[in-house]
Amino acid sequence: MNKLRKSLLLFLMLSLALLVGCGGDSSQLPIETAPETETADVSPDQEGASSESAPPDQEEPTPIYITFEGTDLEGNTVSQEVFTQSKLTMVNVWATYCNPCLREMPGLGELASEYGPEEFQIIGIVSDVWEGEDQSLVDSLVQETGAAYPHLLANDSINQAVLSSVSGVPTTFFFDGEGAYLGGVVGSAEKSTWEEIVNELLEAQ
Repeated sequence: MNKLRKSLLLFLMLSLALLVGCGGDSSQLPIETAPETETADVSPDQEGASSESAPPDQEEPTPIYITFEGTDLEGNTVSQEVFTQSKLTMVNVWATYCNPCLREMPGLGELASEYGPEEFQIIGIVSDVWEGEDQSLVDSLVQETGAAYPHLLANDSINQAVLSSVSGVPTTFFFDGEGAYLGGVVGSAEKSTWEEIVNELLEAQ
């Protein structure tokens, strides 16, 4: 089973264990949706973006890459080059009003601290607070939840590359060390579930 097909199978398995998320509308990158998650229908119909596994005799689809540039809470510039810093990157899109997002963030903070940065990293994207807006609530929530990993504020570049594919929050995306998109899922999960997925994806690299 090739890497992409294995990843998609893992996300299908993960969707069975997901909790409720907060609804939205739109999708571009192929994303799995949990049955109990309140989200709009996902229609990944772009060329090369089908979330269905390819037949065994079909070659792996062309990898999907994104480009973006944003600012973290400390004012540092972050782009897609950040993916090259780790073997696997988890991008967690959340919102300040989303209770499922906030409930899973303490576990994500613990998860981020359990791996070396060259192996695995987590990047948060705050979908409802844009660059230049008051970020005091974001700072407070990050501190309260112990989600001590980088968080990017929304902007036009991040909106086009990532947020336009989000149909509900939290949404989580995975990218390999070359920046290739491995898959994504809408909904929150327990730390143990994410840990299993992260370990499987690292083994598949």
